[in-house]
Amino acid sequence: MHLDDTIVAISTPPGRGGLGVVRLAGPESKAIASAMLRLSAELEAGRAHFGVLVEPGSEERIDEVVATYFAKPHSYTTDDIVEISCHGSPVVLRHAVEQALACGARLAEPGEFTMRAFLNGRIDLTQAEAVRDLIDSQTLYQAKVAAQQLQGALSHRLQPIKQKLVELIAMMEAGIDFAEDDVAVMPAEQILNRTAEVREPLTELAESFAYGKIVHAGLTLAIVGRPNVGKSSLFNRLVERERAIVTASPGTTRDLVTETVSLGGIPVRLVDTAGIRQALDEAESIGISKSMEALADADLVLVVLDASQPPDKTDRELLQQVAERGAIAVLNKSDLAATGSAAGNSAAVRDGGVPVVRTSALSGEGIAELRQQILRHVHGDGPQQESGMLTNLRQQEQVTRTLAALDAASVSVRANTPHEMILLDLYNALRALDEITGATTADDILNLIFGTFCIGK
Repeated sequence: MHLDDTIVAISTPPGRGGLGVVRLAGPESKAIASAMLRLSAELEAGRAHFGVLVEPGSEERIDEVVATYFAKPHSYTTDDIVEISCHGSPVVLRHAVEQALACGARLAEPGEFTMRAFLNGRIDLTQAEAVRDLIDSQTLYQAKVAAQQLQGALSHRLQPIKQKLVELIAMMEAGIDFAEDDVAVMPAEQILNRTAEVREPLTELAESFAYGKIVHAGLTLAIVGRPNVGKSSLFNRLVERERAIVTASPGTTRDLVTETVSLGGIPVRLVDTAGIRQALDEAESIGISKSMEALADADLVLVVLDASQPPDKTDRELLQQVAERGAIAVLNKSDLAATGSAAGNSAAVRDGGVPVVRTSALSGEGIAELRQQILRHVHGDGPQQESGMLTNLRQQEQVTRTLAALDAASVSVRANTPHEMILLDLYNALRALDEITGATTADDILNLIFGTFCIGK
């Protein structure tokens, strides 16, 4: 990728709106903007200037604009940047881009502005990924976490870990280089202790991925159970509107009904499924098959049971099926159950090894508790690290590689392997750690990451 040319792109979403922004970045940004606009005054850094976008040759007015100039290195990419705010007409914005191209600019690639910020050292790779996460955020909580990552929370958490690893490598290198002098070679016990000091915080960081992944991508929750236990009514309660059809006839739901809601700032995709029983016709059979697929794919399963009746064979089979994974048993219709029978049913269900919540989709009883139980599944028992967490698979893979390399080094130390060979494992650990922040990252990985960005970012 060339860093010495000038790029241009529309930085606002497709469609029509009150305003649209065209962004120029590169050494000729100021000159190109001045050539395509008729400005009230020469562009000055940090100031907005009124101007007119004109038709070349005829000088006929196309639009009134406001141009803002950010001088390098005090800009998003550390290049000279000019942002031109037009009215949000696709025709006007496209004309402004065409004028910039005619004046010598190049059309930006997806994510090229942010890639330039990374390559110019303004942000690291975890911060660049946080830019995308912030743009894609669906809830305020996701936006807050992305903003923390954008400020370098993950990088700051990694820095002391990397420093300890570098110090260990330096001491071992010194022991090898000056073995004939007065510098003592590190004993095996000291190497193992220092390796453990690096490994412990990395293990905690790796464990943050379970939560960070859910914050980043959300949670899929399937609502399953026998017909007529109140799955759709419960679905509507959680969605807080009449989204699924509810009737007194068993088997009303024949297909999957989905809706995304926010619980504690986490996007939760709710899936209402067909009642599981011996199918009466082909349509219901297909619906039940989809229900089982949704159960298999879900991050969390709500097994809904009728609190007014003891669990039957189908209920027990469902509970056994989800016992090894994330699941909550919901004893619905608690308003119809006698106190004694409800307590007996709760005890019987708890024997299945899943937490139990009693609800009434009709009255709303227990819905708040159910929401809290879902959030407990997301957050776990202890407080969660809200910043400096792993939020995507790429980061997790690099931490896993680092831990594997540290383990290999520890095994080599215990086997009395020469320090030169142990250092190879330690350097592999350092290399994987550097790839998290982008200190050493292959071009194809960068292209894969930034290719998911929008053109104007």
